[in-house]
Amino acid sequence: MAQQYGDVFQIKLGSRNVVVLNGEDTIKQALIKKGTDFAGRPDFISFKLVSGGKSLAFGSYSNLWKAHRRIAQSTVRAFSTSNPQTKKAFEQHIISEIRELVKVFLKKTKQEKYFRPSQILTVATANIISALCFGKRYSYEDVEFKSVVGRNNQFTETVGAGSLVDVMPWLQSFPNPIKTMFGNFKNLNLEFFAFIEDKVTQHRATIKPGIIRDMTDAFILALDQGKRGTNGVLLGKEHVPPTVCDIFGASQDTLSTALQWIVLLLIRFPEMQTRLQQEVDNVVDRTRLPSIEDQPSLPYVMAFIYEAMRFSSFMPGTIPHSTTTDTSVNGYHIPKNTVIFINQWSVNHNAQKWANPGVFDPTRFVSKTGDLNKDLTNSVLIFSVGKRRCIGEELSKMQLFLYTAILAHQCNFIANPDEPSTLDSCYGLTLKPTPFSIAVTHRGSMDVMDSYVTDLQKADNSM
Repeated sequence: MAQQYGDVFQIKLGSRNVVVLNGEDTIKQALIKKGTDFAGRPDFISFKLVSGGKSLAFGSYSNLWKAHRRIAQSTVRAFSTSNPQTKKAFEQHIISEIRELVKVFLKKTKQEKYFRPSQILTVATANIISALCFGKRYSYEDVEFKSVVGRNNQFTETVGAGSLVDVMPWLQSFPNPIKTMFGNFKNLNLEFFAFIEDKVTQHRATIKPGIIRDMTDAFILALDQGKRGTNGVLLGKEHVPPTVCDIFGASQDTLSTALQWIVLLLIRFPEMQTRLQQEVDNVVDRTRLPSIEDQPSLPYVMAFIYEAMRFSSFMPGTIPHSTTTDTSVNGYHIPKNTVIFINQWSVNHNAQKWANPGVFDPTRFVSKTGDLNKDLTNSVLIFSVGKRRCIGEELSKMQLFLYTAILAHQCNFIANPDEPSTLDSCYGLTLKPTPFSIAVTHRGSMDVMDSYVTDLQKADNSM
């Protein structure tokens, strides 16, 4: 539609007028240059159901929201990238989980020959965010945890009903399939929020002065006594569960989707898988595992990840925005409270920016000198930009690097020859690959991974 109607056009969805923004320049003009004007969220019914109605991701733009975001952002950074000690601890959580993932992959291959990896990847990513938020991981067979992860899949299936009710609220007035699905959507949100509230309650009962075990502890210490923002608003203990809920829920779906695409692309392009393995072997050798310090020396690994994000555009649109005031973009007047759709796909598939955008080609991000072209990577739009930019972006990229580098270092991924060799996708909360199955073999033995985890356990026991 952008090719036909331009970078700014209006559509009618049910009772709502919606302005769609396309193209890198237009989107950045709105979200960065006029960030406050476009920082709102629509008053959608479904948004009020997420994270107990106090969601940071889905909440309206206000002084309270700005104070809430500052606390959430600083805490996420403290547990991922800004503090060397916690960054290393986070890396250790990730590597330990990848070891468990590889063991499950090898076991599934032995049992079934070819298996679908999507659910396993979802549990693996949920386990990492669980370690970050709650200080513990779960067994892949844990009933409670499988139930939580299963809710995420059901959420994806029912979120479309929420979208329809948002623009056609009268669908709630009489029995129909959308009303039933919307009821399921409402219940899933309540159940997930209850799970998070229970974890926060457990943390409050066992927290010790001066010891921060995980991100939930950090939020409890920051908010339980009341935290006054620079703008005078007061955040209290009731904001702890919704903050944890947002971080846990958002990270789980986006990261597991990204990893599904990476695994699919590894089996669809075996020559690229081989090149990844060669680069990692040359830099890391076979005696240790890749670490976050190796990232600058692995430009093809990073190029593969950025091209996977660009090509799949697994977040083709952001959560809908709304205007907080009368404003304009590209000369078009846009009234206050207008619903705004941000078309990230249009940025990642712009033929003027990307040669053959429908072709998967990681080398587009590698310069003539063999380095990663960081100017070009900055043009890939997945985590949004401006005031609503995802606070977990760096945390997610760190995980994607370690997953990709370590899996390439340790494993061979093989396509099921009985399945069509496609790159098709299906739309839910994110753009996921259509179901596919794989086999996984080890490139050596588990010795290096086992030694890494054993050394970690010894270090923990000696503390």
